[in-house]
Amino acid sequence: MTRAVSVKAGRGRSRNLLPVWLSLGTGILLFLSFPGAVGLWPLAWVALVPLLLAVRDVGPGVAARLGLMAGMVHYVSLLYWIVIVLGKYGNLPLWLSIPALLLLSLYMSCYLALFCAIISRVWKEREILVVWVGPLLWVGLDFVRSFLFSGFPWQDLGYSQYKALLLIQTADLTGHFGITFHIVLVNSVTALFLVLWFANRSADQAAQPLLTVRLRRAWFYAILPALCMILGVLGYNLLRYRQVSQVIAGSSTMKIAVVQGNIEQDQKWSPSMRLETIDRYTRLSEQAISGKDGPPALLVWPETALPFLINDNPYFRRLKKVLITKQKIWLLAGAPFYKEVGEKKMQQEREVLSYNSAYLFTPAGEISGRYDKQHLVPFGEYVPLNEYLPLPGPLVENIGNFTSGKPGQPLPCRDAAIGVLICFESIFPALARDWTSSGANLLVNITNDAWFGRSSAPWQHLSMSVFRAVENRRSLVRSANTGVSAAVDPLGRIVAASPLFQPFYLKANVPLLHTQTIFVSFGHYFGLLCLLACIPFALLLRKSGHNGM
Repeated sequence: MTRAVSVKAGRGRSRNLLPVWLSLGTGILLFLSFPGAVGLWPLAWVALVPLLLAVRDVGPGVAARLGLMAGMVHYVSLLYWIVIVLGKYGNLPLWLSIPALLLLSLYMSCYLALFCAIISRVWKEREILVVWVGPLLWVGLDFVRSFLFSGFPWQDLGYSQYKALLLIQTADLTGHFGITFHIVLVNSVTALFLVLWFANRSADQAAQPLLTVRLRRAWFYAILPALCMILGVLGYNLLRYRQVSQVIAGSSTMKIAVVQGNIEQDQKWSPSMRLETIDRYTRLSEQAISGKDGPPALLVWPETALPFLINDNPYFRRLKKVLITKQKIWLLAGAPFYKEVGEKKMQQEREVLSYNSAYLFTPAGEISGRYDKQHLVPFGEYVPLNEYLPLPGPLVENIGNFTSGKPGQPLPCRDAAIGVLICFESIFPALARDWTSSGANLLVNITNDAWFGRSSAPWQHLSMSVFRAVENRRSLVRSANTGVSAAVDPLGRIVAASPLFQPFYLKANVPLLHTQTIFVSFGHYFGLLCLLACIPFALLLRKSGHNGM
């Protein structure tokens, strides 16, 4: 008797722990889906199924905790490189850098917790609505996260598919949110199908009539329409891939050389390294220019490749003499820019504003144009609300004090009009879209991913740049100090890429397209519509008091 009771108790504990194991499973599957050491992107299409099943038979509070658990597993494993950035380059001890990682992961996980709390209610009230509320709610929350607190849309779910070219062409309609929508839709349909399949297997004879009605409604209102939508999306992807391929084949091209200097981050700003930096970039550029396939029309150097002020600087005069005017080459390179504002009063100096900038130099060595970075990195290039919320010295002493730039016009270079994205500006679709709307036919992302160390972050960063190319149907050229430098065509194909942490150059003939996409015309309408579409479903759930439909 005692043994029988203990066996039953053990089984009960196993059943109680099943939702926990399922939520942990989702966190692990999401980790395996994203760019990095594994990068098994197909797993994203089923990664949410365990979590959706876990929250089906629990209340909103428990569901939120399960979502928080899955989110923490996912985001800590996705963003672990923050400890590297804060520790090695921010000089923060582990007792500060690890809590910073956990706090950011907790913030990101709160969105998943809210998602799970609402979905658990949907399961109980009208289960077939999970198929529609799931993707709408997920994208709506991603939309909010992309703007709230200056926005941090790092590695939204859709970005996991950056290698699946035949699945991401809808980005020219909906942006990357559309791919996220389809992933969550497939996960939701799969979860509902499994619930109904298990119910059908375990139902007795008396329950069959009600189950038959339940199955018919699920197929008619959810599963069949979702399958039709999925097939339609696949058809659009195939059609657009072929259409854009034909446009690329008939377009003009521009030969570009991307140079990756691989300057150590802890030496980059040392005055003693300036001459070595110029000479290294010059040597690599000369190799690119003298290659068998001919000189490029444009050289691209990374963010702050010139670690000094340009005006009347002996290092720039050397660069101008030994490379730019000698080779008669256009050069786009990152460098800081300072300017004084206001009036000098008594003993007070004029205020100096610092910018993280990109310069375009003509073959005569003149400055053709400059772009100042608009979207700065919080706690990297500035301290948010520092005047109101002073932080401890160790947290801010290594943080820059840059000023945000203003929108400008594309930089003209031969047949190209260049829209520049500096560093993590490439993760914000609106900035690339603004450039394209202003007439840019080429996007250039200059960055310094040395901050990330030997982690998966450089590949994560690259994956988001792929979507900027597809959304805008523009070639995107990426120059990174330590990699990954790359050239991406308007289909999202990575036609050339560099290794990490090696001095390197690559050359590519990139297409210059002028087509205008729906996404460029209307922006993030899809994310906003998904958020607004959650409202009628919320009203419907308030009126509902039964399980199923």
